[in-house]
Amino acid sequence: MSAARVLEIAYRAHWARLIAVLTRRFGALDLAEDCLQEAFAAAAEAWRREVPDNPAAWLLTAATRRALDRLKRQATAARKAHLLADDAVSDDDEPARDSDIPDDRLALIALCCHPTLSPEARIALTLRLVGGLTAAEIARLFFVQEATMAARLTRAKQKLAAAGIPFRLPSADALRERLDGVMAVIYLIFTEGYAPTGGDRVVRGELCAEAIRLGEMLLEIVPSEPEAAGLLALMRLHNARRDARTDATGAIVLLRDQHRTLWRWDEIAAGQALLARAGTDGSYGLQAAIAAEHVNDTTDWARIAALYAALERVTPSPAVRLSRAIAVAEAEGPAAGLALLEGLDAALVRSAHLPAARAEFLVRLERLDEAAAQFDIAIVRAGTRQERAFLEARRDAIAAR
Repeated sequence: MSAARVLEIAYRAHWARLIAVLTRRFGALDLAEDCLQEAFAAAAEAWRREVPDNPAAWLLTAATRRALDRLKRQATAARKAHLLADDAVSDDDEPARDSDIPDDRLALIALCCHPTLSPEARIALTLRLVGGLTAAEIARLFFVQEATMAARLTRAKQKLAAAGIPFRLPSADALRERLDGVMAVIYLIFTEGYAPTGGDRVVRGELCAEAIRLGEMLLEIVPSEPEAAGLLALMRLHNARRDARTDATGAIVLLRDQHRTLWRWDEIAAGQALLARAGTDGSYGLQAAIAAEHVNDTTDWARIAALYAALERVTPSPAVRLSRAIAVAEAEGPAAGLALLEGLDAALVRSAHLPAARAEFLVRLERLDEAAAQFDIAIVRAGTRQERAFLEARRDAIAAR
């Protein structure tokens, strides 16, 4: 395996874990992030000559040395020296084994989701520090400019530092207070993996796996919380279909055309069991119930439309209305679905899914010129190459008619 590939795997597998260790050790998010980035940059050069047996331990050692060097150059180094003595790393030290590196990721999420921060800042900061997304990737997810997102991330870290919030896992009661924000963060990480906002991949499996693992960890801490079970059920039910979402050429395959033999039925069973535990009183439980309907032998669109209506009452949003419109179009006809899309354009001005859905409804209504125009809008907004190719193929098929 090439050094570049090992480095990419190490980044996805260990970034959040190492950020958490460095933050706990030095008490500064900025320092942890900067030094770990420098360690990865050094690894890109050093690993061309020799790939270490334990990439995570190599990166932790390199980042720790850089952090110590920075602190020693600061005016307060003398006062802090005794606090750092136990963490000092010399050239003669044997690197820790990967299994010796503690896993503090959930504590990192809890810190990033502190009530001091706005909901948007919590999500963005966790996507950066826990999910390992770049500022550009997060900006696409929020439909803002990269510079705007970079500034938002900087302000969030500065606010945490100014508040003097310690890095530790909060009590169970305090964690429950932050639960909504934590779950939103985990689900957005999963969403970026399952439906990337950009790039050349239809599914970023490593992000999906990371979100599912974080969901499992969260459920262990709050086992009696139905929505934690609902979130994990939702992610498992979606993730079970990942192998069927593209064909041999990498093109997108719609749910109705997917080969069910490619679905992970063990994951579906696990998701269904979690759904029974979660119920359908909350947002994630309702979404999991919808996902469960999609893996049944026959799709009950009336049931799905009713579940989306309930979801819209619990969590009203333009995205929920759009999904509900698609289900209603299947259950009641395209005209009913089209009516539900009214008023969504201002809220979903960058979304490719809105014009794409409208285009499909217009095709079924034989309003082909209007449909082609909506496909054109969707193509411009498409975030991935595969999505763009799928939409172009649909538009060209309409033109051929």
